[in-house]
Formats: sequence, C-alpha cells, structure tokens
Amino acid sequence: MVRSGGEPTPRGRATGGAGPARTRERFLQGEAVEGGVRSPILDSWQRSRSLGLSPDQADLPYRTDFDPDSRLVSAALPVLDRLRSAFAGSQMNISVADASGIVLLRRFGDASMVRTLPAFQRVPGFVFAERYAGTNGIGLALAERQLIRVYGAEHFAERAQGNACRALPVRDPLSGRIEGVLCFGYPRGAENPALATVIRKAAEAVERRLLGQSSMRERALLRSYLNAKADAAAGPHTRIGVDELAPELHPRDRAVLLDRATELISCGQRGAVDLRLSDGRRVTLVSRPTTSASGVEGIAIEAVLTGPASRLPGVVPSRTDDAVGSARLAALSVLRPHGDRPVLLVPDRLHAGPMPGLRAGAAPVQGGAGRERAYPAAPAGAPGLPADARPLASGLVLVGEPTVGEYALAARRRLELLSEASARIGTTLDVRRTAEELAETAIPRLADFVTIDLPESVLRGEESADPLGELRRTVVRGIRDDLPFSPVGKGIDFGPTTPQLRCLVSGQAVLEPDLKVAAGWLAQDPELTEQLLAAVHSLITVPLVARGVVLGVASFYRSQDPAPFGDDDRSLAQELASRAALSMDNARQYTHERAMVLALQRSLLPHGLPDLDAVDVAHRYLPAEADVGGDWYDVIPLSGTRVGLFVGDVVGHGMLSAATMGRLRTAARSFAELEFPPDEVLAHLDNVVGRLDREDPESADFGIIGATCLYAVYDPTTQQCAMARAGHPPPALVDPDGTVSFPDLPAGPPLGLGGLPFETAEIHLPEDSQLVLYTDGLIEDRDRDVDDVLHHLCGALAHPEHTPDEACQTVLDLVAPDHPYDDIALLVARTHAVDRNRIATWDLAADPALVGEVRGDAVRQLADWGLDETAFAAELILSELVTNAVRHGAGPIRVRLLHAHNLICEVSDTSNTAPHLRRAASTDEGGRGLFLVAQLSQSWGTRYTSQGKVIWAECALDAA
Repeated sequence: MVRSGGEPTPRGRATGGAGPARTRERFLQGEAVEGGVRSPILDSWQRSRSLGLSPDQADLPYRTDFDPDSRLVSAALPVLDRLRSAFAGSQMNISVADASGIVLLRRFGDASMVRTLPAFQRVPGFVFAERYAGTNGIGLALAERQLIRVYGAEHFAERAQGNACRALPVRDPLSGRIEGVLCFGYPRGAENPALATVIRKAAEAVERRLLGQSSMRERALLRSYLNAKADAAAGPHTRIGVDELAPELHPRDRAVLLDRATELISCGQRGAVDLRLSDGRRVTLVSRPTTSASGVEGIAIEAVLTGPASRLPGVVPSRTDDAVGSARLAALSVLRPHGDRPVLLVPDRLHAGPMPGLRAGAAPVQGGAGRERAYPAAPAGAPGLPADARPLASGLVLVGEPTVGEYALAARRRLELLSEASARIGTTLDVRRTAEELAETAIPRLADFVTIDLPESVLRGEESADPLGELRRTVVRGIRDDLPFSPVGKGIDFGPTTPQLRCLVSGQAVLEPDLKVAAGWLAQDPELTEQLLAAVHSLITVPLVARGVVLGVASFYRSQDPAPFGDDDRSLAQELASRAALSMDNARQYTHERAMVLALQRSLLPHGLPDLDAVDVAHRYLPAEADVGGDWYDVIPLSGTRVGLFVGDVVGHGMLSAATMGRLRTAARSFAELEFPPDEVLAHLDNVVGRLDREDPESADFGIIGATCLYAVYDPTTQQCAMARAGHPPPALVDPDGTVSFPDLPAGPPLGLGGLPFETAEIHLPEDSQLVLYTDGLIEDRDRDVDDVLHHLCGALAHPEHTPDEACQTVLDLVAPDHPYDDIALLVARTHAVDRNRIATWDLAADPALVGEVRGDAVRQLADWGLDETAFAAELILSELVTNAVRHGAGPIRVRLLHAHNLICEVSDTSNTAPHLRRAASTDEGGRGLFLVAQLSQSWGTRYTSQGKVIWAECALDAA
C-alpha cells in the first residue's frame, strides 16, 4: 500500500493485527473476510485452499521438459539484461516464466541475492503456478490474465510474507495468446508505483521482439519462394502482383483476393480457389508450400490470370456463381500425394468456418487434422474454368505461415460474428428470448455449449435485490443435448470460488482455459463437474450487466475444438454479452413498464359483476402482446331492473391510454347512473374527451386523445334494448335459435371530434338472447380479412346452449388472433325477461282521494306475492311518492310495483320537475316525505323519460 505522499504503508505480521496480515489469519481460521482484502487476492486464497495447499509448504515442483531456446527466451533475454543494468545494486529480482508458470529466466539487481535462494530455484525449471505455490505474482498474473500486484501478507505462502511483486502477462502480438509472464520481485518496503510503468514497457519490448521474430520468419519464407522460382525452368507465364493483374483493379476485387489468399494460407495445404473479377476475367489463387533454409514451413499464394485456352495443370477448380464482390469462397481443392482421393479442407469454428459454396449433399470423410473438417472434393472432370481457358500471367500475392493466416482469418470471423449478433440479438422485447438468441448466436462459432442464469425478478421485469442469490437456469444450448448441465428452471447457487461468482463480483469476464485445473470450478459440484470434464475443457463466464443493473451470468464452454479459449475469445464473449445485456435490459424495462400498465389497466376495470335480474354476464380482457392499450367494459345496474352495458377503446397504447381509459370509464359510469339515454351519455362523453384533449399538456407529444364507445341499456320488463355507438363496431346478437346477426346501428363519430349528434336505436331482444359487445382488437388484424373474421365470429357464437362464460372462451379460442397487436375487451350478456305476474300497474288521475285506494291495492298485491313483511314499508313509500306526484306533478299518474330480487316501487307522471331531498325545519309542516322514503328504502332516485319522469324506490325484501 502507498500513501498519497508516495511512502509505502507497511503491511504484514508487524501491523498490530490490521490489514492483509490480520485478514489472512482470519481467512486461515475459516472466518468470512469479504471486504478485508482485494477481490483477486481473496479469490486466489480461496482457490489455494480448495486445492488443499498449505501456507507452510516450501517445496515447489521442478520441470525439465521446458525449451531453453524457445521464442519467449530469445525475445526476453536482452530485455532482462537491460533491466538488470537498470536495477543494478538493488534488491530487485526479475523473472520470466512461460504460460505454465515454469520460470525460464531470472536476473538480479544484486548478484549476491542468488545465494539466499534454495538451490533448485537458482536454475530455470521450477514452477510458480498458483496450483502449486498458492497466491504469488506469476501464478496470479496467469489466473487474472492482467497486471497484478501481490504485497506482503497477500501471499498465501509463509515464506513470501516479507516480499512484494508485480507481474504482467506477455502475449504473442499476432495471436493474442499469453506466452509467459514478466515478474518483478522486491522487498516489501521497496514498493514504488512507478514499477507499473516500467514493467509495462518491458513487456511491450518483449512482445515487439516476438513480432520481429515472426517478420524474420516470413522474410525467410519469401526468400525461399523467390529462390525456387528463379531456379525453375522459364515458363510461358509473366510474373505479376495483385496490383498488376489489371491497372483498373477495383479495390473490392483486391480486398477479396487478399482475403482468399489469407484463407488459403490458414489451411496450410496445397490448393486453389477460382474467382471472377468485376470485369468478368477469372483469377485462380494457388497455394504452394515453401520452406526456408532454417526449416520454417509456410505457404506462398500465387495469382494466375486465365484466358480462353487450356486448364491450369495440377489444380482442380470448382464452379462458383458468386461474383467476387459477394465475398464468398467457392471451394478449396487439395490434391493429396500418393494418389489419395482429393478432399475439400474446411477449417472449423471462428478460425475458418464452413466454406461457403460447398456443394449440397457433400458428406464428411475421415482424415481431417487439427481444426479441419474434410469433405469430398469435386472429381477431376468437374466443371471449373472454361475448356478453352489458358493461364496468361501469374505472380505472388502473399506468403506466410498457416498459423498467422489462422489469426487473420479468426479476426475476420469475429467481426462477422459481431455483425451478425447485432442483427440476431434483441429481435424481441422478451428477456428470456433475448438470452436464447445470445446462446444461438455463439453456437457453434464461439462455443459448443452455453448456459445462461438469470434472477427470477429480472424475468418479471424487475431489478434483482440479490442477483447472486436468486439465480435460476434460464437457457441451456449446445451442439448436443446429452451433457449433464443443470436443467432450465433449476435454482443455481454458485460457490465463492467459481468463475461465475467471480465474474459477477468483478464485473469482468473470467477465462478458465483448462477446466481440469480450475480449482474454483471443480469445487462447485464435484459429481457434476466430473461428468462435464469428459466433454468440455475450457470456459468463459461473462456477467450480464447493463446500465449498472446485474441481469445474470452467461457461461461459454468449448468441447470439440481442441484449442482452449484465449483472451481474444474472452473479449468476443464479453462484447456479445454486453450487446445482449443491453437488449435484455431494454426488454426488462419494457416488461416492467408493461406490467405496470397492465396492472393499472386491470385495476381500472370492474373487479366483479353485480347480481342482476336482467342479464347473465361474462367478460374477458386480453392485453395486446406488444403493448397494453385502453380497452374497457362495464356493467351498470340501473333502476327498474334495467342494466347498462358499456364497451370502449381509447386510442393508443401505454400508460397514458390506460389512465385516460380510467377517467373515461368513471365519467361514463357517472352519466349512466344519472339515467341519461344512450345518445345523451355519448354526447357527454364526447365533451369529456374533448376537454381532456384540450387540458392535457402532453397531448402535443402523444397525439390527440380519442376513443370509441358502445352503450346499450336493456329493460327486462319490456325486453327492449336501446343502443348508441360512437365509431365502435356494432354488437353481435345471438337469437335463442342460434341465428347470429349484427344490428344496423347508426355509426356515430368517435368520441372527441365534437359537433356531431349521436343516435339511439331500439331493438327487441327475445328472452335468452345473447348480446355480444367487443372491441376492434378482436376482428381487426394485419394478416386477416375483417369479413372472414366476422364469419368465424358467427360460427363461434352460433351455439345458444353455451353459457356467457363458455361463449367468451370460445370466441377467444376460435376468433382472437394468436398474437394480438391490440387489446381485446369482450362482454357477453344473456337476456332475461321479468315475469308478467311479478309486475303490478295502476293508472290514476291526479286526485288525492285515490292515494288510499292505491295503498290498499298495493298491500293486497304484496300479500299475493308473499311479501307481507315488506308491506308496511312499501305502503308508506307509495303513499309519499303518489302524494308528491298529485301535488307537484301532472297527470296522468302511473304506479308500478316490480317483484325482482328486491321490491321496486315506481311512480311516474308527465312533469319534468324533479323532487329534492332537503332538511325540514322544526316549524315546517311538510318537507319530510322524501326523507322518510330515503330512510325506508335501500335507494331511490329519478329518471326522465320522453313523457316525463319516474320516481322510484327500492326496498329489500326482508324490510320490516
């Protein structure tokens, strides 16, 4: 540790129990130490413990099978000599180890330091890998694959407590593969932040020398090729280069030629590719093996420009219909020695995926080596160049080693995969489907198996409060299905040393090149991992994080490809996962918003239906698949056993439409309960929508608020139904015999336009008819004709024996689209008629003397109905209502009693003057009649008719 002033802060045994020393003691005693030490150090401690290492262990393994003259040694030797001069006289020791942790070189600032080392550490060959030495600079740099620092008590071994070190992986500049580790070791008190810069520059110098070695090898190959051509007999061909094939060679043609030449080099075999230039001329790229004087084997690619003459000898070209600009390789024919059958060599996975243009039906054959897959080639007589073609000129295009070509080819394939991922990942706003698309994109070009684990809350559209504790297996994909991965739906609990948990904690991808030595992964589930190790050998695990939200973890496994994952693969997996995580987070947020809107929508719809004498009702609400809209329905009990039926649709989708629907439904219910006829209710709603549009400051952004609506009022005493609609589809009417029709109602304009009247139409509904109200989402669909849908609707409803609930379900099953893009609200009402024996009516003149007669007739009627207990309250209510009609109304007067689930008393006259309930003063002689009616009845009110008004009161049948 270093203070802001640059002085090192001592850590270790002598720190009074603080810092890494105390944390290490607690860790070794089995206590939890999260937060007491850096995450990479704690991870390494946990791996070391899971490997069974002891802090007191002093011996390290020694290997003799290393190469003392390797490329890494040659590149690092002069760099280490310069570092020794720079640190002369200091206690610095500088080491270079290979990718297995075997120390190959060591230099000391003070030569006397070598005497302090154990004898076996004074010569190259001892191993400092983490699985043998625990937490140390070389081992941790290989595990973390980045620059690390280990200080004092952060070392797992007791012997290293007084030391500090910095270590950095050294990579091959071409492949990106880790070749080894450069490590600076020094006493704990000599910590200096500037060492980070020094070790980075030293590692870069070693990597430059590695690249220079590759350049020298390629130059040697070029000299070998030129010497071979100079020694060859003079032929009829003229040597040219790619730029000289044609002065006007299109840049795209040049790029394709170089691209195909790289592919040929990566295959490492003799072969040819036939291409067509933009101007119609044909070029054949021929690969020829060459070997330098020092034994370096490579491939030289020649371009042969052909014309009408003979076929190029020794080459089996294949037909291609692709122009050069399509960037597709037709085929690669390889002639094997000793008369073997020609085969097509197709490099596997990202290093060179299946060759486009391979003939359909080509069956694989055995014998492919390394990452190559072999297919039968076209026979020697297969059509290729025209019969009269002849080579006009040839020249060198590229020369190089096959491995270098593989790296270039792999880089291009990675770019192709990323390009494809942008189109394949995130095609839907569904979290689970997006995770599946990530797996499908990665298989098989990056990985053979992919597992994705997400918290349940993320699948619901929420942020996870504990993403590490509620993971559930969401996706398992692979090239086959027989591997024992945890199944989809199972809860996953990753241990503290597993790569998955480490990547979730650090937020970075974790690479385990060799799972057989990955201690944390092996310790997770020994039985399961033992079975998996028989098939998979390499792992990359990547956190799915977007906008600071942890969405889960993706694990990529390699099985068939013998090459382990590398850092380039890890970067590619990280990029794929990052793109997928953004799409998943968009889907999560959409799911969350949709759930909120749907919850709001459902909360604003009726939660239960009243028990009605007029109709039996069933309803359904089906939200749109993409977004929730503003569809609604309502059932409103009205006076006189009548019922009001609403169905409506607010324009648009989302929260605004759902909120507008709630306001509109509330207003509609209020107007209906005021007993307005349907046309007047729609007129009032039209004014409400217009006012909402004018008052809403957001309307400029979201468009003009609009809605459609259908309102029907059914009276079971007359079996008449009055309906009016505002731009809404007409209802369906199912007669008792099963005949389905659509009443011809005046259409009316949608709500919100203003200025145009609405019309009410009345139709007679026989008892046991069904009135079906619906929104346009049921019948309007992009992929279906409306007439066809209405025909299917008639077929679904032509079952009079169905209950309303059965009718609703049948309609949704047979008529509703599979993936509705608009909401669907459906309301089915089966009509009833009030028995004539349960209706009593009296007509009388406006004469106070007749009040007593009506009371007597009403009492006798109630006795006939068996309602003697209700007679007293009904007698008083009728007396007050008839008296008010005689005194304040206008004749003729009609009295009606309805025996339904309650007793309803109605008194109508031809006056439009409505009575009002008021509080009478103690000195007033009147004014208490309506107060008495309100006390004796469950409810009372006034409704207007075309002839006047009706005052009604409803009594419970058990009223005394």
